Amino acid sequence: MTHSILVVDDEARLADVLAAALEDLGYRATAVENAREALSSLEQERFDLVLTDLRLPGMDGRALLQEVRKRWPEVPVVVITAFATVRDAVELVKEGAFDYIAKPFEMEDVAAVIRRALRLAEVVRDNERLRGELEGRYSFENLIGTSPPFRRVIEQVTEVCETRATVMLNGESGTGKEVVARAIHFNSPRRNKPFVAINCAAIPETLLESELFGHVKGAFTGALANRVGRFAAADGGTLFLDEIGDMPIAVQAKLLRAVQERSFEPVGGTRSQTVDVRLIAATHRDMRQAVASGEFREDLFYRLNVFPIQLPALRERREDIPILAAHFLATLAEAMGKRVTGFTPAALSAMDGHDWPGNIRELHNCVERAVIVAKSPTIDVPDLPRDLFEGGARRAERDRLPNDLDAELERLERGFIIEALRRTDGVQVQAARLLGIAERSLWHRIKKLDVKLGRKIAE
Repeated sequence: MTHSILVVDDEARLADVLAAALEDLGYRATAVENAREALSSLEQERFDLVLTDLRLPGMDGRALLQEVRKRWPEVPVVVITAFATVRDAVELVKEGAFDYIAKPFEMEDVAAVIRRALRLAEVVRDNERLRGELEGRYSFENLIGTSPPFRRVIEQVTEVCETRATVMLNGESGTGKEVVARAIHFNSPRRNKPFVAINCAAIPETLLESELFGHVKGAFTGALANRVGRFAAADGGTLFLDEIGDMPIAVQAKLLRAVQERSFEPVGGTRSQTVDVRLIAATHRDMRQAVASGEFREDLFYRLNVFPIQLPALRERREDIPILAAHFLATLAEAMGKRVTGFTPAALSAMDGHDWPGNIRELHNCVERAVIVAKSPTIDVPDLPRDLFEGGARRAERDRLPNDLDAELERLERGFIIEALRRTDGVQVQAARLLGIAERSLWHRIKKLDVKLGRKIAE
């Protein structure tokens, strides 16, 4: 994209020369002779940068800077000044000018300052765009669902987001724990500070302490420089400790002190660091059972479990499935540029009958796959993964209790063995490998279950 620059100088010849030089550098340049013309140009056309002389007739460069900062704060202003007024230019930088250029100047210096200004302006715009997207994505309106279990979650998020309380999110994998954590952060007084997430189950125990608290140079082999940990990175904001239930017991003691005192020492360090961090923890485990079994410290659990929120599984909020599916469909269809607008009743019925062990994450993946393969504006059963419309039968099978458990287990074992033999054309070595058992064990089971071997495996 070609950047557009507005040059403001009451010396018409200098303004024209500057504009021509900037165009030679690949910019689009417009030259005007006073601040009033500059403001008029800014009102009529979009400019990426203003390059203005400090001394202008009538409204001077300082007043122009203030007006641009007020009305177009995203547009950087670079001031040109005579050497004698450099002090004034420094004051203008404090008031919001990006930089100043002293006369006489070389064009290379002007070009360098303009490149820096435009690069910084692009970074600022990108940050504002990303922040806007994040705040929109994690607003309450995007916590989607009207079922009673999920309405309760939204009520709890509303109650806790304005506080400093530590939150514990419980729920199966894929129920949206991180989405809820981000919603709490972006609707709290800390929304303009960092949201830092760490998955405690995804990092080896030997590295987890360093990831959380940082380390000093030379603390261990490979520590070639000081490293800032997640606690320090989240200072002023929110630290999200995902899968806290899988944190190794050895790291829990140091975490307990950080939670209690909001202070810690980096690995290998001797000086404590204090941080202002709001903690949100999440887990799929039964934490009280983990405490009872000695896998999780009881004192740490109670420090983290100040405000518990239980996220329901998708099968516990089936009435939300059509709403969530429609939301994912609209987002994905737009992103893929496909004209897919809805689901057939049969497709919705199949989705309602599925157990969704992967919860919302699985539903999202299902809709994404359906949008990709759909040939018409309406998603139908053939567009869905096959296991979805077999879900009702599986659930009925699961819910039915056998009258004779031994016979039922024998039936299942026999079925697996027959299927393995069929897939391997009766070759028992390969069938045993498929089933993960020894060949001798398979032979004994075939004999016990009276499985007939031959050209065609029979029941």
